[in-house]
Amino acid sequence: EYQELQFHTSHGHYWASYSVENRRPDLAGFAVSSTSVYVCLLEGSTGATPSEEMNGTGNLMDFLDEPFPDVGTYEDFHTIDWLREKSRDTDRHRKITTKSKESYWELIKSLLDAWSGWVVMLLIGMLTGTLAGVIDLAVDWMTDLKEGVCLSALYYSREQCCWTSNETTFDDRDKCPQWQKWAELMTGHSEGAGAYVLNYFLYVLWALLFSFLAVSLVRVFAPYACGSGIPEIKTILSGFIIRGYLGKWTLLIKTVTLVLAVSSGLSLGKEGPLVHVACCCGNLFCSLFSKYSKNEGKRREVLSAAAAAGVSVAFGAPIGGVLFSLEEVSYYFPLKTLWRSFFAALVAAFTLRAINPFGNSRLVLFYVEYHTPWYMAELVPFILLGVFGGLWGALFIRGNIAWCRRRKTTLLGKYPVLEVIVITGITAVLAFPNPYTRRSTSELISELFNDCGALESSQLCDYVNNPNMSRPVDDIPDRPAGPGVYSALWQLALALIFKIVITIFTFGMKIPSGLFIPSMMAYHHHDWIIFKNWCRPGADCVTPGLYAMVGAAACLGGVTRMTVSLVVIMFELTGGLEYIVPLMAAAVTSKWVADAFGKEGIYESHIQLNGYPYLDVRDEFTHRTLATDVMRPRRSEPPLAVLTQDSTTVEDVETLIKDTDYNGFPVVVSRESERLIGFVQRRELTVAIKTARQKQDGVVSSSVVYFTEDNPQVAEACDPQPLKLRRILNLSPFTVTDHTPMETVVDIFRKLGLRQCLVTRSGRLLGIITKKDVLRHMAQMMNQDPESIMFN
Repeated sequence: EYQELQFHTSHGHYWASYSVENRRPDLAGFAVSSTSVYVCLLEGSTGATPSEEMNGTGNLMDFLDEPFPDVGTYEDFHTIDWLREKSRDTDRHRKITTKSKESYWELIKSLLDAWSGWVVMLLIGMLTGTLAGVIDLAVDWMTDLKEGVCLSALYYSREQCCWTSNETTFDDRDKCPQWQKWAELMTGHSEGAGAYVLNYFLYVLWALLFSFLAVSLVRVFAPYACGSGIPEIKTILSGFIIRGYLGKWTLLIKTVTLVLAVSSGLSLGKEGPLVHVACCCGNLFCSLFSKYSKNEGKRREVLSAAAAAGVSVAFGAPIGGVLFSLEEVSYYFPLKTLWRSFFAALVAAFTLRAINPFGNSRLVLFYVEYHTPWYMAELVPFILLGVFGGLWGALFIRGNIAWCRRRKTTLLGKYPVLEVIVITGITAVLAFPNPYTRRSTSELISELFNDCGALESSQLCDYVNNPNMSRPVDDIPDRPAGPGVYSALWQLALALIFKIVITIFTFGMKIPSGLFIPSMMAYHHHDWIIFKNWCRPGADCVTPGLYAMVGAAACLGGVTRMTVSLVVIMFELTGGLEYIVPLMAAAVTSKWVADAFGKEGIYESHIQLNGYPYLDVRDEFTHRTLATDVMRPRRSEPPLAVLTQDSTTVEDVETLIKDTDYNGFPVVVSRESERLIGFVQRRELTVAIKTARQKQDGVVSSSVVYFTEDNPQVAEACDPQPLKLRRILNLSPFTVTDHTPMETVVDIFRKLGLRQCLVTRSGRLLGIITKKDVLRHMAQMMNQDPESIMFN
């Protein structure tokens, strides 16, 4: 229990014994005589115990017992260690639970820690819902600003302006005196070629101005604010670090430029970027709680819930948002995250409903209610719509990826502002003549989804009125189509072709651009004559809006390969609960057809294009290779860089860190035996040595670094002070044998979220397999370029 040691002080020569079990850092030792014990307080004492004074490791040992600053954090473009983050959170929770039994204050702190997750969800939902409402109102106003202005209030959109007008009549319900187009306001003439040309010119000018502002703000202030953000969100949720992608500047610029981009009339939507905005909100509130800011694994649980809140406000579909996060974007989704995602989506939807941006007491602009049942024979056209959606999805993905790859490899990528201006100009010039492409895409979908009624003024509802008919005026199926219907049909056909082509070139530009809405409006079905044999005379036979809805789901499913979440989003979006079977049939068919041309959806394709280290859990690995075929080093490569447990100097470690870019180093007993001891992370090693040099004078380049459990002994007084770094050593790194099948290794990396895996044989270290090595090998097995995985 006690050791008898000899030590020297400025006051003389003493014998001392001290307890190894209960060291007092403020006592230099216990002076012992035959009759009494004298406590000697040494002048200028460093607070070290006698043995440590002799060994030269004094307060460095005590210092290293405390947590290092920045230890456990990760470098940019690196992958987190899920197992380590989980272990750290378990240790943190255990300490809090233990302390909560000591006092009431610690108990209150433990309760606050337990409730912090729900508080974060509440804040995320409220901010996401508020931002979504502001974006909806701003987009509505700025979209109408391209065509005209409200005289009664400049900040009113056309619909809001006409709501407040008392001069609107039923016959002229599309017009109100308070709303004037630019030509009428400037020249006093609303009709004629001159007025048309002036309106045309100002429409294009406003569109160019909005898009130029959007791309300029993105390029100057927040380059990460471009695109939809969902491919990057998926990669981040899988454990990848992209610093600044979810930062405050990105949140601000993405919100502002999203309004500008959608208002410019480009063929894009705001739904995908809203997921990015919601995740930025989640990251912002994570920084307020150390529970999430210091643990990357816990942070990703919050981001998964934030993604659900983003889809909730984008489509007014809280349940669909939760399923979207589970099915499409999340990598690790425990049951606790499911509950919190539901709560965040609920709060976000409630906040948006309170703002009521569309003035219809709904969460979305195109909420519809169908009262006509569907017939079994209609499953055939529903499946055909699924086939069309799958073909459209495959065509879009191949065309868009080919264009984006060309953008990356040609001079076009060096001029993003010019590209946005050119695409916007082409879109505006071609869109203005067609009323179905001139208006915002959300308004177009709303018109296509809705049934015709007595109050509808759309050309699609231009049926012939016979004054001698005894049937009600809104009983449309028995009335013949008027010229407006035929005119609308060819205009919709042109709009379909235009949207298919222009969306391929628009998605992926350096502005916020979503894909949901352009995909949804890719097909509109009208009344076919063959349907007349399926229903009773005089009854509603076919609901055109239903076919538009099913076609929208089919196209969106073909592009994104979503199934369950897509069906739920669509029936929440439209309120068409009884049409789940048609939606399911179309979604499954579109996925099957699109998968025949390629397994990757648009987001996975962009992940591959950008070279993100994303290991998709849905991919199958069927090749018969072993861990020894993939591990590094190969036979032609230099030996593995390792550290020994008690013979490596600080200078050796610093040289190794300087000459290599590895994320970590295995620690072995000796270079001869190569028996594995553990694994140490590069960043933690760098921080530990840097901190020790600053806080402890005795550490020099020739100091020996120890990873052993026992305290290092100094042979001579002139030897430099040793450095013990046992604390940062991972004693249980994940290992496999060299004959482990790669199918098993890939499954381990997917399900455990490993960063690296060591390869051994009978305890002897042979090599290492990193996540990047796994991705390279999988790409090589699929005859792809293994060097396309750019990041660590």
